[in-house]
Amino acid sequence: MEHLNVGRAKLTWLRGGVTFLDGGAMFGVVPKVLWEKKYPVNEKNQIELRTDPILMQLDGKNYLIDSGIGKGKLTQKQLRNFGVLEETQIEESLALLGLSTNDIDIILMTHLHFDHACGLTKQVGNNFEPVFERAIIYTSSIEWYEMRNPNIRSVNTYWHNNWKPIVDRVKTFTDKIEITKGLKMIHTGGHSDGHSLILFEDGDDHFIHMADIMPTHAHQNKLWVLAYDDYPVTSVHQKEKWMQYGFKKQAWYTFYHDAYYRAIKWNRHGEVMNTVKREH
Repeated sequence: MEHLNVGRAKLTWLRGGVTFLDGGAMFGVVPKVLWEKKYPVNEKNQIELRTDPILMQLDGKNYLIDSGIGKGKLTQKQLRNFGVLEETQIEESLALLGLSTNDIDIILMTHLHFDHACGLTKQVGNNFEPVFERAIIYTSSIEWYEMRNPNIRSVNTYWHNNWKPIVDRVKTFTDKIEITKGLKMIHTGGHSDGHSLILFEDGDDHFIHMADIMPTHAHQNKLWVLAYDDYPVTSVHQKEKWMQYGFKKQAWYTFYHDAYYRAIKWNRHGEVMNTVKREH
């Protein structure tokens, strides 16, 4: 497992699963001849995408950023269509750190699409129960509403068994919220109407988790957004805003989906200063 210290925070990437999704969908209107130079693609035009939650240990508490793709939640058809080669191994990852699911205090959900939220619940007999027995779950009020009231498009990614078992654990916010000193969730919209990013600032040390408005290092170009985005122009504007902010601060950018980099620090000119690569 890879680690990164940012000020008071220690980040550790857990094994949340791996998918292979269509590269064209992940890069939207960008021609393949351009994006394939920056991110490997297989013969089926699929790219490898992790679904790895980040454990953040901060001031004596254990936070989780998103929850992985889950275990035993997908049908055989879904496993095939999403190219799932590995399901969540969160319990095993936590055990290697001397922790369990009961040790997670707070979960920060950037959004609630199935590949981020399936790890929140598990099937026990004929019912679904929370995976993290005592964790409080934060997400934006817009995202929480849409999760429970999906439209004709989003019904395919907002699933009942991912929210009904945790309904009494969820706390929402509107524009932004400071979870603890220096740690904020900020609503962005774009990828989904309720999508949020995570910002941590501790003196001169910063990290920004852009989630799915910049899912991989290859999406650094502010115009390269997903065909999956509900509001792509919003994604472009939010990416531009937060990349300008982060470049100026020389912040770390962390990734949930990137199969090659866990985090990258760019300078104010957009040039790579430092990286944390995923161990293969």
